Amino acid sequence: MSATTLQEKNQLRRAIRINRWVLRLSEHWLIVALLFLGLYTGLSFAAPVLMEAGLDGPANAIYTIYSPMCHQFAFRSWFLFGDQIAYPRAVAGSSLKSFDYYAARDPHFARIDVGTWSVELQTTSRSFKGNAEMGYKTALCERDVAIYGMMFLAGLLFSRVRGWLRPAPLWLYVILGLAPLGLDGFSQMFSYAPFDFWPVRETLPAYRALTGALFGLMNVWLAFPYLETSMKETIEALRVKVAQAEQHLALLSGD
Repeated sequence: MSATTLQEKNQLRRAIRINRWVLRLSEHWLIVALLFLGLYTGLSFAAPVLMEAGLDGPANAIYTIYSPMCHQFAFRSWFLFGDQIAYPRAVAGSSLKSFDYYAARDPHFARIDVGTWSVELQTTSRSFKGNAEMGYKTALCERDVAIYGMMFLAGLLFSRVRGWLRPAPLWLYVILGLAPLGLDGFSQMFSYAPFDFWPVRETLPAYRALTGALFGLMNVWLAFPYLETSMKETIEALRVKVAQAEQHLALLSGD
C-alpha cells in the first residue's frame, strides 16, 4: 500500500468520525438546546444556594461568569433564603418592602443614596450578592430568569409538537414577544437620566417576569421550527456524506 493511499484512508477515517459526531449532534439538537437552557437557568439559582451554604468561592465564580450577560442589579433580581423573593425600589410602588429600606441597613450601601438613581447605585447593587436578612440574589435578573426559564419549558413542549408546529408569524412575534418587552423596558429606561422623558417608572417584578416569559415563549415558537427544518436537511446531507466516505474507504481498503 502506498503512502499516499494510507494517508488518504486516514483522512477519510477522521472525516467519517467527525461527520458522525456532527450527525449525532444534529439528530439530538433539541436535547442539546434544552440541556443548555436548563443548565444556564439552573446555575443562576445555584449561586444563592451556594452562598447560603457558605460556599462563597463557587458562588462568586458563577456571579462573575454571568456578569457579562446580565446587569445583576439587586433591586431587579430574585432572592432566595431571605425575607422576600424580590426587593423592588420604593419608586416601583410594590406591596413588597422596598430595596431602599433594606439597602439603607446594609454597610455595602453606606456611602450612597439608595433612593436616588445614580451610577453608584447601579454598580453597588450589581456587586451586592445579598445578606442573611435579604437572602442571596440569583445570578440572572428577574426578566432573564423568565426568558431562559420559559425557553426551557417551551422547548420541552416543542418536543411534543415538533412534527407539525409551524413557526410563529413574524407579526405575532413582534406583538407578543417584542412589543411588551420593549414597552416595559424602554418606558423604564427613558424615565431615568439622561433622558428624563417622564416621571420615573421602575418596573415591578411581576411585569418583568411576564414580559420576559412572553419573549422566551415567542423565541422558541419562532426559532425552533426553523431549526427543526434546518437540522433535518443537515442530517440528510450528513448521512449521504458519511455513506459516500465509507464507500470510498471500502474501495481503498479493497485495493
